[in-house]
Amino acid sequence: MEKQSLNRIHVIGAREFDSAATDGMDKNKVHQTNSSYWDTQGNDFLGAIVLPLYGSYISEEKCQLFGDVSGKKVLEIGCGNGESLQYQGERNASELWGIDLSAKQIEKASQHLTSCGLSAKLICSPMEEACGIPEDYFDFVYSIYAIGWTTDLEGTFRRIASYLKEDGVFIFSWSHPIHKCVVAESDRLVFKKCYFDESWYSVSLDEAVLTLSDRKLSTYVNALARAGFVIEQMIEESDEAIIQSQDNDATHKAKMLPLTFVVKARKL
Repeated sequence: MEKQSLNRIHVIGAREFDSAATDGMDKNKVHQTNSSYWDTQGNDFLGAIVLPLYGSYISEEKCQLFGDVSGKKVLEIGCGNGESLQYQGERNASELWGIDLSAKQIEKASQHLTSCGLSAKLICSPMEEACGIPEDYFDFVYSIYAIGWTTDLEGTFRRIASYLKEDGVFIFSWSHPIHKCVVAESDRLVFKKCYFDESWYSVSLDEAVLTLSDRKLSTYVNALARAGFVIEQMIEESDEAIIQSQDNDATHKAKMLPLTFVVKARKL
């Protein structure tokens, strides 16, 4: 992976770029700010956050969380440019659906999937809002490094539960909250942020701005439980084989603490 892409992954992780805390969170303003970034420069973010990669140093090829998706209906939350949907389509999923905040990413996904000979139903909408996605319909709902953008985690998880059939599976990945708190300084790892701080903040990147919130693992776990999910598996350890195959500034950190976490949950 190019170092530039790694730096962009890290801005969703530890605060290694210029950032400023916000006094409050206006949902519409957050949507406008983040969709503007993805409409203009966000495509450069993609690389390590499309299947079979769940993010830094964790892969579906090793974890096998999906298993066989042949004949299954799948929905991606935060589908980006469509490469993860391509991955599912090439594994014979019967229906591909995607939702994304960015109209430009939806356009890119449509073009990309068409060029691959695949069709998908793509919707431009915030994940928190009703947008015509059918309920009790999908075998899998998944999200690769997108759930953390939501302004309403519990509401989003409830919507996702409503989209799934009974016993359906929800898989998502995001930057690990410990990764959010620790930065590399020379040959040391240093805490720069309180783990319990879930306030929203703005990050300057590539002459653009993103707005994010860092949530504790317990926040995700409890929100899943309240939405009617049971967690079947959680992965946070980096894949040693991927670490060994790369030579960059992040590998030392990845050996010491988790950079990404992945959750597989099932609708009760």
